[in-house]
Amino acid sequence: MRSTELGPTAPAVGELSLGAAPLGNLFHAISDEDAAATVEAAWACGIRSFDTAPHYGLGLSERRLGAALRTRPRDQYTLSTKVGRLLRPLTGPHADDRANGFAVPATHERVWDFTARGMRVGVEESLTRLGLDRVDIVYLHDPDDHEREALDYAYPELERMRAEGTVGAIGVGMNQAEMPARFIRDTDVDVVLLAGRYSLLDQSGLASLLPQAERRGVSVVVGGVFNSGLLADPKPGATFDYAPASARMLERALVLRNVCEDFAVPLRAAALQFPLGHPAVAGVVLGARTAAEVVDAAAMMRHHIPSDMWLTLRSRGLLPWNAPVPDRHRDEDGR
Repeated sequence: MRSTELGPTAPAVGELSLGAAPLGNLFHAISDEDAAATVEAAWACGIRSFDTAPHYGLGLSERRLGAALRTRPRDQYTLSTKVGRLLRPLTGPHADDRANGFAVPATHERVWDFTARGMRVGVEESLTRLGLDRVDIVYLHDPDDHEREALDYAYPELERMRAEGTVGAIGVGMNQAEMPARFIRDTDVDVVLLAGRYSLLDQSGLASLLPQAERRGVSVVVGGVFNSGLLADPKPGATFDYAPASARMLERALVLRNVCEDFAVPLRAAALQFPLGHPAVAGVVLGARTAAEVVDAAAMMRHHIPSDMWLTLRSRGLLPWNAPVPDRHRDEDGR
C-alpha cells in the first residue's frame, strides 16, 4: 500500500492503518489469539501502519499490539500511540470498564495529564506496555477540555522530545475539527488524526482544518470513516458517532448506499476511499477486531470506483462540489 512521509526526518504513514481500539476489547471482548490473528492479517494485506492508545482497554490494546509486532522488523512499520491519559492502578475489588466502552476489568483509572512531565511519563509507560524501544508518532489525545494545558505545556514538551529523537513525529488526535485547526495554525505539529469529521456523512473538516493543513504541509490521517458503524451497514439500530443514528441520518446513509450499489460499489469502499481524495489526507485508520474485517478493509481499499459515481453523489447533493474525490486527486498528482 502507498505511504506518505510526514516530514523530511519523520516516519511514513500508510494509506490504510490498522486502528487497535478493538484489540482493547472495545464494546466486546476478543481473545488474545484473535487479536494476534487480526494483526497478522493486517501485515499479510500489506498494512504497515498501526495506531493504539493507553485509553483503549486500559492498556490492553498496547500490550496486544506490541506483542504482535515484536517479531516484525522495526524499520518496516509505523506505530502511533497517544498521550494525555495516564493509567493509575485501583485497589480491588474491580468492576468492569464498560462505562468507558471497553470490556475489561477496571483495574486502573484514567487520569488526565497534559503537563510536561505527563508527556514523558506517558510515552515511557506506553513503551513498557508495548515492549518496544520507540514509537513513531505520538498524538495528544482528546485535549478538548484541556486546550491551554495542551498548548502551553504538553505540546512544547513533545516538541522537545521530537528534537531529541525520542519520538519521530507529533500530532493531535480528536473527534472535532476546530481545535486541531488551531494546532495546525499555532504549532508545528506534523500530523492530525481527525476522527469522524471527514466522511461521506460529515465533511465539517473541509471548512477550515483540511485547507489549513494543505497550506502548512501538515498531514491528516482520517479515522471514523464509518462514523462508528452507520456507513459500514446502514440499518435501524446502527450507530452514528457512538449513539443511535437519527432517522434523518439513517435515511441519508441508505440513499448513499443505493447510489453506490447502482455502480456496483460497496458503501464500505466509498467510505474508505473518499477521504483520500483530499491532498492533505495521507491515509485512513480503521479499527478491526477480526482477521476477516481486515481482509475486507484491504479489499474495499482496492475496489475500483468509477468517477461517475462521485459525480452522481455530488449532483444529488450527497457530497459538496468542493470536496475533492479520489479519482480527481490521483489524476492531479499522477498516481
